Amino acid sequence: MTALTWAIRLIIFIFLVVFAAQNTDPVSLRLLPGQIWQAPLVLALLAFFVGGIVIGALSLLGVLFRQRREISRLKKAATRQPQAPSIETPPAV
Repeated sequence: MTALTWAIRLIIFIFLVVFAAQNTDPVSLRLLPGQIWQAPLVLALLAFFVGGIVIGALSLLGVLFRQRREISRLKKAATRQPQAPSIETPPAV
């Protein structure tokens, strides 16, 4: 299974290297009026991919902190109120 995983990773890596080598033509990006950014296509794609990852990770931070607060609140509530064992009476025959 490990060999299969490494083989798939190698195939993907080779594909990405070939893609990067064939897409080195400069592209012009107009991000703001009057500003033009020229860079190889591969670098532009990589920059926007990394930017998307960063924005996605930042959007999850609120949920992560909210869940951590809720977990700590529940742990404190569980330690404050130990539950007494409930004794069940057998049914009368």
